[in-house]
Amino acid sequence: MSAATVLIKRNIKLFFKDRGMFLTSLITPAILLVLYVTFLGNVYRDSFTSNSPEFIHLSDNLIDGLVGGQLISSILAVSSVTVAFCSNFLMVQDKANGTIKDLKISPVSPSLLSMSYYIASLASTLIICFAATGICLAYAAFVGWYMSAADVVQLILDVMLLALFGTALSSIINLFLSTQGQISAVGTIISAGYGFICGAYMPISSFGSGLQKFLSFLPGTYGTALVRNHAMQGALSEMNRQGVPMEVINEIKDSMDCNLYFWGHQVEVPLMYLILGVTVAILIGAYILINLMRKGIRE
Repeated sequence: MSAATVLIKRNIKLFFKDRGMFLTSLITPAILLVLYVTFLGNVYRDSFTSNSPEFIHLSDNLIDGLVGGQLISSILAVSSVTVAFCSNFLMVQDKANGTIKDLKISPVSPSLLSMSYYIASLASTLIICFAATGICLAYAAFVGWYMSAADVVQLILDVMLLALFGTALSSIINLFLSTQGQISAVGTIISAGYGFICGAYMPISSFGSGLQKFLSFLPGTYGTALVRNHAMQGALSEMNRQGVPMEVINEIKDSMDCNLYFWGHQVEVPLMYLILGVTVAILIGAYILINLMRKGIRE
């Protein structure tokens, strides 16, 4: 068994054995689902019914499907990134408790050590996010299922891409952390703030034009839009089959951030994938470069 495999397995096992990190990561999506259903479900439902033209009459089941799609897309968009930060805190804990010193004096290169942290964090994040996706899909089936098989596959792809993004971003940030206090501070900031700046808690369309333009530069915004498109596409298509004009559907998509605009120009779904994919590649490249530079400084 190679040293890389041993380190990756070690990091994954330690993450799932640490009840604090594991339960925080796993409970977060479940808590968000409960909070969203309890406090935001009726708000979203009232928003759909009050903003719909008088000549449009939607069934309760279809409205529940629309609301459910919006809820699960918000949860998955946030959890895919926040869970990545939680799973990647093992890197910082090894620094805080001195374990990293033992690992560095072993016959393991610093590059291999950094790679093992990234891969292990990504694997742990995907395990939890896929579990959260299963819970969300079960909820969607309970309230009103309109998703096609293609929608589900694309939704899973979106979660994988966001997990890659979150793991790469957290890996870079965590390189500069070394204490438990810093872990707590960063975890709190990410948990509280990311949902707002990516448009998961409140649609970006509800913000002022200046803030909308600023947020259009952030890659997480497009990740949220991808998840939202594929979680709500089935219900929106059913609205069209029931005779709702496309103009009305496009207005709904604009208000829910299924349609995003970069300085007045609509960003299509393939371009959203490209933006997020290129961002992931840049972040991974930056993570590798920073590790090489730090290695050079130490030498």
